[in-house]
Formats: sequence, structure tokens, C-alpha cells
Amino acid sequence: MPAIDLARLKKQTAQLADLFDQPAAFLREHREILDYYVNRSLRSQGVAPSSVLPTYRTPQVVLRHIETELSAIAEKQPIQALVLADALWDEGYLETRLLAAFLLGRIPPQEERLLARLTAWTQAVRDPNVRAALLTTSLTRLRRETPELFLILVKEWLHPARQRMWSNGLQALVPLVSSPDFDNLPPIFEITEPIVRTAPAALQFDLQELIVTLYRTSPDETIHFIEQILKDTKSPLFSVALRRMSPDLPHDLREELRGLLRKKK
Repeated sequence: MPAIDLARLKKQTAQLADLFDQPAAFLREHREILDYYVNRSLRSQGVAPSSVLPTYRTPQVVLRHIETELSAIAEKQPIQALVLADALWDEGYLETRLLAAFLLGRIPPQEERLLARLTAWTQAVRDPNVRAALLTTSLTRLRRETPELFLILVKEWLHPARQRMWSNGLQALVPLVSSPDFDNLPPIFEITEPIVRTAPAALQFDLQELIVTLYRTSPDETIHFIEQILKDTKSPLFSVALRRMSPDLPHDLREELRGLLRKKK
């Protein structure tokens, strides 16, 4: 891999930006940039250690420069951004799918095809890196600018008939709840209660992360939410899940839950 010359990289990414509305030409130029910076001693291994996708193993500084160059253009040209994102996604490499996920996050929430694309891609994705990008970066503007629309989307993912999407729905809520500007927890409690109540073992880590995030945002509301579910639920599954996750919880939350579980007996 050649040393990264920032001046050269800036010129390369500028050339890429000029092809934003020409997906085929963009992909050719994008491949050339990725191939130029490939670490050939690692490329033969095919995939990144935590990825199931083929990868160029492109240095992060290169990927960040490309994203920075395209960010403003994607916001001004959302239709072209969506078309380009589709082409990048179909390319099937880790780097191209991460860039596709990034572009979705720059598209205005009002773009009617955005929600359908997010649902389709999150339902089909297998790579953990791309999944994380879709559930955080791709939802950036939707989460920030139209939280009510964001919650409608997550509610659809958490529908009882969509069990394969439950994990994505729970994970997508974490950045919203973590936001310093967000303090409206009742809608979160409402849409997650059916999942929390059944506490599927496969979702234990997702539930744990969400509960910890809720507690950090509002300890009193979160404890009341958990207490009501414990009172109203005959099934022991939620109690079992809380006991399982208890050792990994923050001390204050762990002690509060122990008190609730003692009352449940």
C-alpha cells in the first residue's frame, strides 16, 4: 500500500464527487481509489476479521475523506444519492456497502423511498459492520429531524410478526435514547414493552444495552417501567432475563433490579 499523500487523496476524492450523478463511472473511479490504497499483504485473505464481505481493507482515513467529500452533495441531491447508494450496495464489498449506508444517512427523511430501503437492507444484512452502520449512521437525519417518523419505522420493525427485525429495532433505539436532546421515554416504553415482556433469550444482549441506556437517561422512569412489567407478567421469562444480565449491569441498576426481583418472589 502506498503512503497516503493527503493532497493526492483530496484530488482523488474531488474527482469522485464530480461523478456523483453517474453511478457506473463513479463505481469505476471508486474501485480505482480503493485498489490504489489496498494493503496487498492482507487483501488475499478476502474478508476482514469481523466481516463476512470481501474487502479492500482500505485505511479508515481514505474512507473518511470520501465520506466528507460526498456528504454535502448527498444532502443537496437526495435522489441521485439514493440511486448511487443502490449501486454501491449491489457492488457487495464492505467498503461500498458502508459508503451506501453513509449516503442513506445524508438523505432528507422526507424522501419517500428512504424507509423502504432501510427496512429492506437491515432485513437482509449479515455483516455486523454494515448492520451497525445501517442502525446508526443511516438513521442519522431521520432520528434527529423527525423522531416521530423514526419511531413509526422502529415500531414496524418491532411488530409481533417481524421477529427477525426485533434485534434491529432495539438496537436502532439506543442512539436515540442516548441523545442529549431526547427525553421523551414514554413512546419508547410503549413500543418496546411487548418485546421486553416476552424477553426472548436471543435478544438478551440487545435488551440489556437498551435497558442500561434507558436507565442512564432516566433511572426513575426506567425502574418504574421494569417494575410494572414484573407486576403484570405471569411468565418468568423477564425475571430470568434480568437475573442473567444482572452481573454485567452498572452497580446502581443491578441493586435496584435485585430489589424488584426480591419483591417478585
